[in-house]
Amino acid sequence: MLDLGFEKAGFNIVQVNEYFKPFMEAYKYSRKMMNLKAPKFGYDNFDINNYLRDEETNKRLKKHLKADKNVTGFIGGPPCPDFSIAGKQKGRDGKNGVLSWSYTNLIITHKPDFFLFENVKGLWKTQKHRLFYDELKRAFVNAGYCLTDRLSNSLEFGAPQDRDRIILIGVKRSLLKKGYYRNDQLQEFPWESNIKYSMDEIKKTHWPQEDPFKKDSVSSCPEGIAKELTVEYWFEQNDVEHHPDKDRFFKPKAGLSRMQTIPEGDSNKKSYKRIHRWRYSPTVAYGNNEVHLHPYKERRLSVAEAMALQSLPKEFVLPQSMTLTNCFKTIGNGVPFLLANGVAKSLHEYLEMALK
Repeated sequence: MLDLGFEKAGFNIVQVNEYFKPFMEAYKYSRKMMNLKAPKFGYDNFDINNYLRDEETNKRLKKHLKADKNVTGFIGGPPCPDFSIAGKQKGRDGKNGVLSWSYTNLIITHKPDFFLFENVKGLWKTQKHRLFYDELKRAFVNAGYCLTDRLSNSLEFGAPQDRDRIILIGVKRSLLKKGYYRNDQLQEFPWESNIKYSMDEIKKTHWPQEDPFKKDSVSSCPEGIAKELTVEYWFEQNDVEHHPDKDRFFKPKAGLSRMQTIPEGDSNKKSYKRIHRWRYSPTVAYGNNEVHLHPYKERRLSVAEAMALQSLPKEFVLPQSMTLTNCFKTIGNGVPFLLANGVAKSLHEYLEMALK
């Protein structure tokens, strides 16, 4: 989803790395279904540490970077559960946490012209993780990069879910015109240029709270809210009732009675949250027994509906052979498309203005 957001903003994706094979297969399949060309230098299905430890792989990446005469960047989001506020807080020492250093070392070693580093807000907000984050930033600065970062929410860009993400961007100091950097900071970066909604205004809005659950009920959009940020708007936008993934949802052997009693909009529990059709969704993440229920159906959300809440184009489809667990894992781990696309547009604007 991060790659797709950048591609739709005018960047050319030339090489893709993914460790988890089902994610890679889903990526290839979705690109094919959307009639997107395969990356020029192909797909690598292995740990990114291979680029650092394996001599042949290292040489191949260097060759590809040299062969592409355009401005070249790395974009990625190392796995983030170890920094998540809802996770086990293992941080830099967790098996996923250490991959943030791996990604940092990959950038420092191969020195792309720019990079994007994406992660959860826990790396920004939690004190012990913030120390680690600041350490990563110092490493980038020492390697010759100027930086800018922002805690961004998906809602600002029009995606219908409350999801914060750190976005850290670095550009080689040696490539920047005067006036576009000061010390180790990028200047004049247009963070705001592709933001559609103010978080202050979103939080001040009187969104519907709870309504009794009524199967297959119909209701009109209330006045005074941004309809484009609601669940129902995106269900209609992506025509989820006719999407190829419309019937793909978990069907529990027990628990139907529970699904029938939870009010529409009761999403404060840790699990069994029923989202409200005329409100945005909580973060689209369905691991650790977190269950999100359809606003007016006696079931969990479908794959098609979850992808709509990630603001993905309705043409985005997952392989029918993919397990439901891996479908929802793929969706939940992705950066919301409109967030990725908005940030990518801002970065594209900046590079056009700021590079020598």
